[in-house]
Amino acid sequence: MNMQQMMKQAQKMQKQLAQAQDKLGETEVSASAGGGMVKVTGTADGHITGIKLDPEALDPEDVEMLEDSILAAVNECLESGQNVANQQMSAITGGMNIPGMF
Repeated sequence: MNMQQMMKQAQKMQKQLAQAQDKLGETEVSASAGGGMVKVTGTADGHITGIKLDPEALDPEDVEMLEDSILAAVNECLESGQNVANQQMSAITGGMNIPGMF
């Protein structure tokens, strides 16, 4: 493979990566905790877009349980998004680990 072919391949991969990153912003992920009392939605690019609480989760006697459930659901949602991002990027890069990319 000559240098010109390598540059074309790199440009193609760069374009595919940019398209994949755009798609991540449109890919919704979700998670729940506390037996479904806390539901979190987000995008695969790491943005939380919504949190829904079941009214039964609002127990003033046990605020710590609600806080823990919210934290667990947010972390699970972000992890799901990261997994989707890693899969999409790996498909483009052929599994190569490119520094600075997800």
